[in-house]
Amino acid sequence: MCHNRSAFSKDRRRVFPQPARSVLSVQGPRRGRRRDPDNAAHEDDATMNQPKIKRDPEGTRRRILLAAAEEFANGGLFGARVDQIARRAETNERMLYYYFGSKEQLFTAVLEHAFSALNEAERTLELNGIAPVEAVTRLAHFVWDYYRDHPELLRLVNNENLHEARYMQKSTRIREMISPIVATLGSILERGQRAGLFRTNVDPLRFYVTLSGMGYYIVSNRFTLEATLGRDFSSASERSEVVQMNTELLLAYLLRK
Repeated sequence: MCHNRSAFSKDRRRVFPQPARSVLSVQGPRRGRRRDPDNAAHEDDATMNQPKIKRDPEGTRRRILLAAAEEFANGGLFGARVDQIARRAETNERMLYYYFGSKEQLFTAVLEHAFSALNEAERTLELNGIAPVEAVTRLAHFVWDYYRDHPELLRLVNNENLHEARYMQKSTRIREMISPIVATLGSILERGQRAGLFRTNVDPLRFYVTLSGMGYYIVSNRFTLEATLGRDFSSASERSEVVQMNTELLLAYLLRK
């Protein structure tokens, strides 16, 4: 029996019904979910109560100084690179210029910081109540030990000498930091003179420069001394002998015969 096309189409629609269109297909784009007022208040409070990162300007400045001291001691003013200093200090170049203004000003600040550390260490010495001969000996040994333990100070000073103290002269603090130890030495010399132990007319500043130079030279030139003379004056045994000899030289000059 034959069926016409119209009847067949109706029967096919009954057997294979058309799938219903998805509700999502006829809806417009979904709008963002509205925040519940109560939940929103709690979320805002939680955000406000989150710990904030505190700025530490003094810590940043100190890290820059310490990093710059190493870079300047190793490469000098012209050899040190600002980006390396910033990287070592875990900051950026912008902060370096913010705190110090320029590379040259940073170099001056490093020199001041180095002499400030020496000055603070000198303040730990208590020499007023000690006999003059022992006081001079302790002061000399302290200076020589400090140079041995802080060779970076000597490298900084050596580099500044290449610049003829151009940057150190811009600082009034460094001279002020050297003055107290010279005054202390002057007081010791005066006590020794009153006791009849020391010779008179000893200039404290000249004596300090001589004392300082004895320890400075052996540390500052230890590599070239070993290369040219074949002896390591930084070894414990050699240093002990040199310290003993320098101490006797100082006292031989000071003590009245």
